[in-house]
Amino acid sequence: MDTLANFFAQNIIGVYFFYGLSFFCMGLAIFLEMGHSSELEFSQALRPLAGFGLVHGSHEWFEMFLLIYPQMNQNAAMVWITPLRLLLLASSFLMLIAFGARLISGRSQTVFTSRVVLLIIAIWLVGLSWVINIQVSMTERIIAADVYTRYALAIPGAALAVWGLILQRQRFIDMGMPAFGRDVVIAAVAFSLYGGIGQLFAAPSRVFPSGVLNAEVFIHWFGFPVQVFRASMAAIAAVFIIRSLRAFEVETRRRIEALRDAQQAERRRLEALRAELLYRTVKAQESERQRIARELHDETGQRLTALGMGLRGLAETLRTDPQRAAQQAQRLESLAVKGLEDLQRLISGLHPPQLDDLGLLPALRWYANQVREHYGLPVIVSGSGDQSSLSPELRTVIFRIAQEAVTNCVRHANATQVSIDLNVSPASLRLQVQDNGVGFDVQETLSASASRPCWGLLGMIERAKLIGGECQITSQPGAGTRIEVVAPLEAETNV
Repeated sequence: MDTLANFFAQNIIGVYFFYGLSFFCMGLAIFLEMGHSSELEFSQALRPLAGFGLVHGSHEWFEMFLLIYPQMNQNAAMVWITPLRLLLLASSFLMLIAFGARLISGRSQTVFTSRVVLLIIAIWLVGLSWVINIQVSMTERIIAADVYTRYALAIPGAALAVWGLILQRQRFIDMGMPAFGRDVVIAAVAFSLYGGIGQLFAAPSRVFPSGVLNAEVFIHWFGFPVQVFRASMAAIAAVFIIRSLRAFEVETRRRIEALRDAQQAERRRLEALRAELLYRTVKAQESERQRIARELHDETGQRLTALGMGLRGLAETLRTDPQRAAQQAQRLESLAVKGLEDLQRLISGLHPPQLDDLGLLPALRWYANQVREHYGLPVIVSGSGDQSSLSPELRTVIFRIAQEAVTNCVRHANATQVSIDLNVSPASLRLQVQDNGVGFDVQETLSASASRPCWGLLGMIERAKLIGGECQITSQPGAGTRIEVVAPLEAETNV
């Protein structure tokens, strides 16, 4: 045992180097890991632990430096060396206290951590002034200050860290990360031995119980310096704290997987909506064909039949009663005019000829007049910019979006006024339809269940995408609705 003690005594500088290296590497590893975003409470608590590792490792290397250059311990240098040593030691243990308190309190209780640290600082300062004043010589004061700081700060700091790490173990288990729970438990055991034994056996002094349990007693009992024990516990704690940092990698991987799953679910939802939208579009087309067929048969067809029969009768009437024939010709002319009006109305419903003959803005004004005549809803149309270069496909899509927006106003908004503003610049087209109706919750409406989707809004959004644009819907209950479509003209696509 004496041989072992002599070996460590001769290599005590290496012990201090290894001791400082363990904690410094732990602090550096944590510091580098803190750059990653994390929702784990553990990540927030690790900040003071990083400070503890860096500062305490620097303190041990400072002690090693003083062993290498013993002349620095002369009275002239002690004026600044002693306060610096005590400051490094105390600040490192205060960071350890903050680490434990932060783990115990959780993410939302930062006030608790501050109060614990301030309370322990107050107790340490009061006790430190008393301990220093009762010492006789300067050497005794320096040793007593070091010993008291270890008792008052290191041991409570280690106890809080152990408590916090045990709580963190349960959090890891609840999150499905039991392996990291085992890592923090081993780190907790290392910290408990580091604080409960390594700091208890301090240098001999008049501070109780260092007169009975001190570094000399430790080497007598175990045959090696207490610094070796501290360095060993520091290495174990550092290794398993660093191992627990892999929890952030697992968390990041889980977040990426959750994001990927969410994206896939959203993609599937959009695909289902588009498939349903396509189905409803085809169904609407078939319904429109049936309506056109009925109108052609019931109205236009019947009028043409009546016109043909009337013309046959007119040929006979001309020979027998020319005056009656003239009256019959007038009725047939009126019948032909009505048939032509019906046919024009049917054609306008399918594709307004104003779009091709006059342009987008006149077509919108024509539609506004139709809405005013049929529903009594005033629709104000304004526009600016050169619209002559707009492609037929783009004109049709923008007209249909405006038509759907106004239709929604008529059906659902209870609005008393609607405005349509069309602005064309060299780079883009902007359509805005705004009403003063009852409004609605856009997010809730668009995210409605599949059983009650809002096909009108979805149709406008999909139409805007077809021309490389974007449809923005803004509304609040009681505040009206604004639908804004922006399409880049250089990105026009065929629909």
